[in-house]
Amino acid sequence: MAKRPRRRAADDPDRPCPCGSGQPYAGCCGRLHRGEAEAATAEALMRSRYSAFAVGDTAYLLRSWHSSTRPGRLDLDPGQRWTGLEIVDTDRGGLFDATGTVEFRAHHRAGGRPGTQTERSRFVREEGRWVYLDGSPD
Repeated sequence: MAKRPRRRAADDPDRPCPCGSGQPYAGCCGRLHRGEAEAATAEALMRSRYSAFAVGDTAYLLRSWHSSTRPGRLDLDPGQRWTGLEIVDTDRGGLFDATGTVEFRAHHRAGGRPGTQTERSRFVREEGRWVYLDGSPD
């Protein structure tokens, strides 16, 4: 029997958003991925970037990366499945801030094995919008 391809949030707009908000993807991070809205806070951008990894949206990941640290291309591992996001801590990154830091744990499965990526990500405003600057493992 042929294996059915796994549906991603981008393929099913009513599916809960991968960021963990509990809202449908289409009305949550999907709006940011489609360019219909901008992230209001550094944490919102972090959540939307996690969701972009989960749905395989490399174009959004590159668009939301600071121009000074953005790679020329980004290749995602098609065998890695993102399974959950925990926001551990935030420092600034609000509506009136120019910088912010978000510490998170991103859970995944690859090759049938669970894993976790932990990072302290730095965000800044570039031309008025939040972008990912860089991160360090925590």
